[in-house]
Amino acid sequence: MNLGGPLKEEDIKPFLFNFFMDKNIIGAPLPIRWLLAKWISFSRGRGAAKTSYAALGGKSPLLENTEAQARALETLLQKTWPGLKVFVSMRYWHPLAADVVRAVKAYAPDDVILLPLYPQFSTTTSFSSIQNWNKEARAADLDLPTQKICCYPFQTGFIAASAELIRAELSKAPAKTRLLFSAHGLPEKVITGGDPYQYQCE
Repeated sequence: MNLGGPLKEEDIKPFLFNFFMDKNIIGAPLPIRWLLAKWISFSRGRGAAKTSYAALGGKSPLLENTEAQARALETLLQKTWPGLKVFVSMRYWHPLAADVVRAVKAYAPDDVILLPLYPQFSTTTSFSSIQNWNKEARAADLDLPTQKICCYPFQTGFIAASAELIRAELSKAPAKTRLLFSAHGLPEKVITGGDPYQYQCE
């Protein structure tokens, strides 16, 4: 499970609309949220977001990166579980959970494991993706034992792999290079409401 992103320039506005329509992102009542999502997707879709995605070739690389991770994970896990299949589900753009739920149902597995690729937990990311999956699974009558692998900011393998990648890049950098860690911000009321994202990032 991942956030998703536009696959071409025409996808930018509808992707942003889906993003800002999420009640976990904007908690306003539905009519207000719809108006805000329309306004934000229109203004950013032809402005800042369009400029940013243009620098990436007019699309997000997130789907192809996530699919590469999925194939690598599937190859590894099939050594132990030959019938295992990894599906990619995106929260705000294709492949959306509704389509992936139908594909999983057609595959007819014994059980499902949900793996959000957000290391830190947030109501705006992991929770939203799992909540959306559960809604679509109910709608499609996909009633299977389902486990969640959620949130692993303190998992030693994750930390070691991240550190190894950072060290490799730093070794190529000029002396006295400063390393800046950044994270997506959240409204303060989300954090004060108990969302652990900030402290898990820190």
